[in-house]
Amino acid sequence: MKYQLAQINVARMIGVNIEDPIMQEFVDNLDNVNELAENSAGFIWRLKDESNNASNFNPFNDEQVIINISVWKDIESLENFTYKTFHTDFLKRRKEWFHKYGKAYFALWWIEEGRYPSIEDAMERLEFLQLNGVTERAFNFRDRFTRPKKQE
Repeated sequence: MKYQLAQINVARMIGVNIEDPIMQEFVDNLDNVNELAENSAGFIWRLKDESNNASNFNPFNDEQVIINISVWKDIESLENFTYKTFHTDFLKRRKEWFHKYGKAYFALWWIEEGRYPSIEDAMERLEFLQLNGVTERAFNFRDRFTRPKKQE
C-alpha cells in the first residue's frame, strides 16, 4: 500500500470574518497562493468550493476561523511550498491577519494513496495533536514520522 501526506491548517482571523477590511490583502492573494500550490511539485489535492478556495467552509461554526486541507506526495513537497515560495511571505506576515490558534494550528498525517481527508477527519487529527502532542496519528514538520511501510 502506498501513502501520501495530508495536512490541515487552521487560522483565527483578526477580522470579524473574511470580508473584514483588515483581511483584504490576504484575500486578494488567496487565488495566487492556491494556484502556486496547485502548480507545485508534489501537489495532489486541496479542499475547495465553487469559489476555488476553502474560506467559505465553516466546520467550527465560527466566522473568524478558516481552514485549509491539502494532500501532497511527500513531506518535502509540502515543506518546499510552505517555506521556499511566495507562500513564505504570507507566513512571515500572518500576525497581521491572524491570532495565535491554540497549541497547534496545523497537523500532518499519512493517508492511503488515492484518498482525500474529510473535513471531520482533518479536524479530528488537529484536535488529537493539540491534546496528545506529536504521534504517528498527527505530527508536524519539526517532529515528523516517515511514510508507513505497510498497512496500518
